[in-house]
Amino acid sequence: MELIIGLVVVLILLYYYFTSTYNFWQERGVIGPKPTVLFGTIKDVILGRLSVGSYLKKVYDEYPNEPMVGIFTRWEPVLILNDMELIKNVLIKDFKFFMDRGMRIYEKHEPLTAHLFFIESKRWRALRPKMTPVFTSGKLKDMFYLLTQCADQLDKYLDQFDGKEVDIREISARFTTDTIGVCAFGLQANALAEEDSLFRKMGKKIFEPSWKNMIKFRVRNFAPQLFEVIGGLFEDRELHDFFVGITRDTIEYRKKNGISRHDFVDLLAMMKDSWNNEEFELTDELLAAQLFVFFIAGFETSSSTMSNCIFELAMNHEVQDKLREEIKEEMERNNGVITYEGIKNMKYLDKVFNETLRKYPPVTSVMRKTTSPYTFPGTKVTIPTGTNVWIPSFAIQRDPKYYPNPDVFDPERFSEEEIAKRPAMAFLSFGDGPRNCIGARFGQMQTKVGIVKILQNHKADACEKTDKNYTINPRSFLLAPVNGVVVKIIKQ
Repeated sequence: MELIIGLVVVLILLYYYFTSTYNFWQERGVIGPKPTVLFGTIKDVILGRLSVGSYLKKVYDEYPNEPMVGIFTRWEPVLILNDMELIKNVLIKDFKFFMDRGMRIYEKHEPLTAHLFFIESKRWRALRPKMTPVFTSGKLKDMFYLLTQCADQLDKYLDQFDGKEVDIREISARFTTDTIGVCAFGLQANALAEEDSLFRKMGKKIFEPSWKNMIKFRVRNFAPQLFEVIGGLFEDRELHDFFVGITRDTIEYRKKNGISRHDFVDLLAMMKDSWNNEEFELTDELLAAQLFVFFIAGFETSSSTMSNCIFELAMNHEVQDKLREEIKEEMERNNGVITYEGIKNMKYLDKVFNETLRKYPPVTSVMRKTTSPYTFPGTKVTIPTGTNVWIPSFAIQRDPKYYPNPDVFDPERFSEEEIAKRPAMAFLSFGDGPRNCIGARFGQMQTKVGIVKILQNHKADACEKTDKNYTINPRSFLLAPVNGVVVKIIKQ
């Protein structure tokens, strides 16, 4: 009897522990879905039925007239913002209250996650200004010839697939891996030329939808206390040693041999030599983490956007023909050469690029976390320090209120007239405010060069293997299709 009573008491205490926060939003007058024990409101995400982006869109659609909705990631309260003015306050006007992204970092088990995208505000404030110079338009012009060299290799690589069905997502990833290799590391990645390219292997390891990665993602994000204990079981030493080693060795080699390429590695070397911040040390692993995030953001998000663009063009031949005509005219003006100014001149390309990001933002939500208590203007809702705030950009960019017939691929949504009709916060594929995407310029240019080179001498068409519904992978952190992006390539 005593054992039974003890067990009942333990179960009651556990129930209270797991549900003690479930009145958090009700006390503040914020409505939202009802949480369940252990899962909160994200049961479908934890069980791998929905991606985070799809889940947030579901919540967004269920509460179409609410400026904010309260959810729970297991027992942790998270605020979903749907109102354009409140979003603008968080990202721009009142940024000082929301400098953190709210992404947990476990440097003991995953030192490469201490990068600019994840790190807390203290280190972010110190590192961001130091890293910004490498992403200026001037620097981009200086390295543009490197992008075109990789693009020429892409053009030749595609010739072997004339009339064949290919996964353009994989080909795009190989191209962007090559461009990141040469622009960031100053090294030839050879992802297009070699099937067993080490850089491509590392890229696949990061985003591979394996059971190990899926379990790691679930435990890390939804059971942080447990991950603190068992996180070492998921450690990937090969990935760690590759990036830390290549960062340290490349910096040392260049210093020893007096080599300067004015690229990202040179910037990190300068940071290391001139570092005088007493609050934290700029270790080899912290430097490698910055190179790591440039690598994953540069190859994955850009290749995803490239392939998603080709996917839509393969099913919308009128758009593809119009874009190919613009490319042809611009090439003729520049003797068949892609130029930095030429890419900037292609206005329809810019519309196609933005419409692709509108429909398929690789990062499906913008995340922030309060660094001090905050009361939302015009409301009585106050949230304490450490509260996560998520902005469902994927859902907003599929909202017919801002984008009529949102499932239709229509580049004219990004004409000057149409842009002026909707709030600026209705398009957040690169985020906004001081903590927006630092590599947005590079990402745009890299992606556009790749698209131009694919379409300059080739057309894309849908085929039997094309997943015309673009079934979203529910286990992927970024927006990704579960069946790849298969199209037919036709040389023209």
